[in-house]
Amino acid sequence: MEIRRFGIGYRRHEGPAGSRGVDGQSIHVDDRGAIAELAFRPNATLAPHSNPNLAYFVVVEGGGFVQVGEERARVAAGEAVTWPPNVVHAAWTELTPMRALVVEFASEGADTLLLESGPAMDARGSDPPEGPAAAG
Repeated sequence: MEIRRFGIGYRRHEGPAGSRGVDGQSIHVDDRGAIAELAFRPNATLAPHSNPNLAYFVVVEGGGFVQVGEERARVAAGEAVTWPPNVVHAAWTELTPMRALVVEFASEGADTLLLESGPAMDARGSDPPEGPAAAG
């Protein structure tokens, strides 16, 4: 039996590239896909980006906002958002923290898993925060 630990005490303080206020921890990565936990502090940002793979953003605690293409929505614990391949998506918080699992499925022809390549891998809402951290 293998037990993978994540959560408080196991997260890396540098989140995925282009993020601000996001800690993360890889739970599983292989050639079929990846699973990671992301912990957003208040006023945190996972900057808009795209990915060649299908992913699900599963909110397990707290809440915040997501963007998929031009659509924006408020999300809360118990909700999952589909991030389709090659569509710009983002997530952010305002006044409250949020914890989510990202489940990414490898697509045929995709060279890499986004979760594998970032440093951390080891109601309508407001706009995602802008600035140097969000542009990254």
